[in-house]
Amino acid sequence: MEHPIPLPPLPTAAELPDSDDTPVDNELQNLIPNLLLAILSAIWSDRTDWFFGVDMGIYYLPTAPQKPVIPDGFLSLGVQRRRRVPNGRLSYVLWEENWTPPILVVEIVSQTYGGEYDIKMGKYVDLGVLYYVIYNPEYWQRDNHAPFEVYRRVDDEFVLQSQEQFWIPELQLGIGVASGIHKGWERDWLFWFDRAGSRFPTPDERVEQAQQQAQQAQQQAQQAKLALQDLQNRLKQRGIDPDSL
Repeated sequence: MEHPIPLPPLPTAAELPDSDDTPVDNELQNLIPNLLLAILSAIWSDRTDWFFGVDMGIYYLPTAPQKPVIPDGFLSLGVQRRRRVPNGRLSYVLWEENWTPPILVVEIVSQTYGGEYDIKMGKYVDLGVLYYVIYNPEYWQRDNHAPFEVYRRVDDEFVLQSQEQFWIPELQLGIGVASGIHKGWERDWLFWFDRAGSRFPTPDERVEQAQQQAQQAQQQAQQAKLALQDLQNRLKQRGIDPDSL
C-alpha cells in the first residue's frame, strides 16, 4: 500500500516578504486608512478580537504563497489584535490566522490605474472578503463610478450596496465620507459612524475637545473662586468673619 507523500509545511510570516516595495500612489492612500485605524483604536479600545492592517500583505494562496494581495486597509474580526511576537505581524498570513479572511477591505483609488474596480475586486472575492469599500477622494474618473462605494459579497461576486454612508451590522458601525481635521488637514475623510449617523472624532479633534473641556473646567474653577471671594467680602462688610463660619 502506497503512503501519501506529506505536503511541505506552509511558510511562516517571517519567511515571506513583508512588502512588495511598491510606493503608494498618493499620500491619502496612507493617511485615510491610518485614520480609520486610529478612530477604531479609540472606540474599540477594550476589545482584543480585531486587527486593522494598513498597506500590509495578505497571504491567502497556499499554492502560490509568494503572491500576496496588499490592500490600502483591511479589518479582520475574531483574531488576536496583538500577535505574541516581538514586532507584531509582519504580514497577514491566513494559515496563521485560523484561515480568517478580512471582513472589510478599503481601497483608495489611485491617480494611475490601480485595478480597484476589477483586478483587486476579483482577488478580494477569492480571498473571502465580505465588504469592499472603494473611496475616490480626488474623483479620478473610473468608468463613472461614484466617489464612495460599498460592495457586499453575494455568492461569488461583489454587489454594490450604497454610494453613501453605510451601516455594517457585523461591525455595529457605519462607514462613510465626512469633513474633518486630521494631521492638521481639514478635508473630506473616511469615517466610522455610530447608529445615529454621527461620525466619531479624529485624534486631532479629540485633543481639541479635551483642551476645550480642560479650559471650561479651569474657567468654572476660576468663577467659583471669584464667587467665594465675593461672598467673603460681603460677609466682612457686615462684620462677619468668614473663617468663623
